[in-house]
Amino acid sequence: MLTKSTIKFIKSLQEKKYRKQEQCFIVEGGKSVLEVLASDFELRIILGTETFIQDLPTIKDGTELYVVKPDLLSTLGDFKTNDAALAVVQMKKWDTVTIAQDNFTLVLDDIRDPGNLGTIIRTADWYGITQILASEETVDFYNTKVINATKGSFTRVNVFYTDLTEVLAANTLPVYGAFLDGQNVHQTSFPKAGLLIIGNESNGISKELSQKVTHPITIPKLGLAESLNAAIATAILLDNIKR
Repeated sequence: MLTKSTIKFIKSLQEKKYRKQEQCFIVEGGKSVLEVLASDFELRIILGTETFIQDLPTIKDGTELYVVKPDLLSTLGDFKTNDAALAVVQMKKWDTVTIAQDNFTLVLDDIRDPGNLGTIIRTADWYGITQILASEETVDFYNTKVINATKGSFTRVNVFYTDLTEVLAANTLPVYGAFLDGQNVHQTSFPKAGLLIIGNESNGISKELSQKVTHPITIPKLGLAESLNAAIATAILLDNIKR
């Protein structure tokens, strides 16, 4: 039986301090919960409608399973409507940060908007990028809005929070950075492996990280818009890198 204390625990995970304290986060929606079940994340609690629970694949011993009404699911998470499932998932313990030598790595410098981070993760997954390095000021990967915006891609893309200046100081691969006055990305040849830095939504790449960029690039502007959304810019740059 689902207790009041369990409900209180799940609701508390909307806040970063409790996610950090409990080392758990929320995943909402039937599709995303199934994605987690197929991944190497460990689930602690699954709440689902009777139909969802009936169709579940085999789950690991120790996972708490509850059949609930859809209206309860909507009160526990960020979704306005959730007619399938919600899960409490254990955070991963990350290994030492290393830079992939056979693929591009995304580097996020102070991305603050949860929707942007979630969309960037989803876009990275689309283009086969499996590793992202994020500054310690970047919005929390386990933020409910971030997880929801990834549409399940968070299970396939690892995000490491680290001191970017320190990591890039030891890097030997080419580093590309998005600037207004860089080389036209349409005329740039890209290697198999490297790093792509995406800067803050308002201020761009910080001065400290700008000094680490070996190849400034830009998306040519053809209209009158002042700037591009960080997630949209990431998608355009990755498309050119992977083309």
